[in-house]
Amino acid sequence: MKLCFLVEEQYRYDGMPVEVIAQLREWGHHVDVLRPGSSLIRVSDAVRAGSHDAWVLKTVSGGPGLTLLEAAAAVGLTTVNDARSVRGVRDKALAAAIGRSGGLPVPMTYAVARPEFLAEIPDADFPLVVKPADGSSGRGVRLVASPGLLAGMKEELAAEGMLIAQPYVPNSGVDLKVYSVAGELYAAQRSSPLHPGQTAFERRVPLSAEVAAVVAHAGAVHGLDLYGVDVLLGPDGPVIVDVNDFPSFRQVPDARARVARAILDLARKGGTVTGSPAARVPATAGEAG
Repeated sequence: MKLCFLVEEQYRYDGMPVEVIAQLREWGHHVDVLRPGSSLIRVSDAVRAGSHDAWVLKTVSGGPGLTLLEAAAAVGLTTVNDARSVRGVRDKALAAAIGRSGGLPVPMTYAVARPEFLAEIPDADFPLVVKPADGSSGRGVRLVASPGLLAGMKEELAAEGMLIAQPYVPNSGVDLKVYSVAGELYAAQRSSPLHPGQTAFERRVPLSAEVAAVVAHAGAVHGLDLYGVDVLLGPDGPVIVDVNDFPSFRQVPDARARVARAILDLARKGGTVTGSPAARVPATAGEAG
């Protein structure tokens, strides 16, 4: 098969997607790599019907790669993930709206274009978690304990652009990251960026049926096949605080081959979405890595 990967400079040497690209080439597939943030690209030549069996995106939020992925989809090419689904989770305000309307356990979410409007949020909703609407990898996530602290944060928040804010969900300080590889789910624990004093070594952990069902539902609601979901175990059950397309897949056993195989399957099927409540938790997924 002939595949095209859109890779930003930030991920040039990252295991995802470098190892997956290497695996695909070892299996005899042709893989082109475009770097939309650091090269001149002849869009009309690169994006044309029949040029590739599938396009795969691994770029930063807000980067130019998503535009090229959408251009490929617009001329009928298969994209992994679906370009509209990627757009739907890259914008965290949009992702929250889609998630809540789809019945996912997503916190009440406020969106503001300027940080001074955060002062209009009711005091009862504090503490707040505030982050950029186009953030990724934990960038710019802040815990605001009380309304009085907002004034001193105005300047730094103004530099982040569009913001979202959600009431803080009490939790143990350990996050769950659940990865879906075309229907197979794997969970890992890690320290929360909101609790820097809480140390938890990142490792694979068992995945409960309740969390698995929530994550599988997230894939169906957002239309994703290769994705990650950040889950907090709050007092009322699991809560989704972020959804990522094409994450790092750390702690997924043999991720290089599993992800590469999933991309090939999706390319052959024309990008058919497999994320659904029937997603599987492999027998080995609960074993500590």
